[in-house]
Amino acid sequence: MSLGTVVQNGPLGVTAIEPDEFTDFVANRATALLRTAYLLCGGDRGAAEDLLQDVLERTYRKRGRVRGGLEPYVRAGLANAAANRWRTRSRRVPEAPLERAADPGTWTDEAARLADRDRVATALGGLPPRMRAVLVLRFFDDLSEADTAAALGCGVGTVKSQTSRGLERLRTLLDAPVRS
Repeated sequence: MSLGTVVQNGPLGVTAIEPDEFTDFVANRATALLRTAYLLCGGDRGAAEDLLQDVLERTYRKRGRVRGGLEPYVRAGLANAAANRWRTRSRRVPEAPLERAADPGTWTDEAARLADRDRVATALGGLPPRMRAVLVLRFFDDLSEADTAAALGCGVGTVKSQTSRGLERLRTLLDAPVRS
């Protein structure tokens, strides 16, 4: 079969996604999906990579049953898996991230930009998982309210209220004094 072809499966007419098509999807969208996972994991890159790999693996196994586009399906999977991850982690002993020591000679304005990014990721990590998922999908992935609601399996009104409350809470967290 050629790249991008689909096969009709079963009496429902569900189309199966070919392995080559899935490989192309991952190659083209992995960076954007990793960014989403990073923000959903509160700035923990290792956890984001694990989360994305887990969701892509599950999606690949279920690719024959995916209706609609792969990207909305994967984004919904990321949001749900991140919420489940936080539920599971809340029952465990807290982990402390290993910070890398940077050479002070390499600090420039880039350091301030990275510090701002870290503050936003940390503040996002302080939000409840569902609220964080709404903000990440709406503002970092630039999804509409309807697309966000579809990805999270909730109503548009829920997305609107979670957005409003989440932005207010995020402002409060970002305005709080930085602890050193």
